[in-house]
Amino acid sequence: MHHVLIVHEVQNYDSWKRIFDDAAGIRRAAGERSYQVLRSAADPNRIVHFSVWTSLEDARRFFESPELVALREKAGVRSPEFNYLEQIEAGTL
Repeated sequence: MHHVLIVHEVQNYDSWKRIFDDAAGIRRAAGERSYQVLRSAADPNRIVHFSVWTSLEDARRFFESPELVALREKAGVRSPEFNYLEQIEAGTL
């Protein structure tokens, strides 16, 4: 499985979330298959987006696209950190 972990600051969570939700269709078309959104308990504007993708190439192409760069700016995203990950193990305890 192919995962992307993004950690970033947003100016305002509610504004960011509206834009994030509105982009669900383009995320799906680009190859995102599932996601989780988490926020820091200490800072509600520090967001973690963890998602599963059809491939890391699809994810990179999407996140580096001019369309998404513009959406991040509109959403008030600051200093995104992208981590492209391959799953090697999973389990339930």
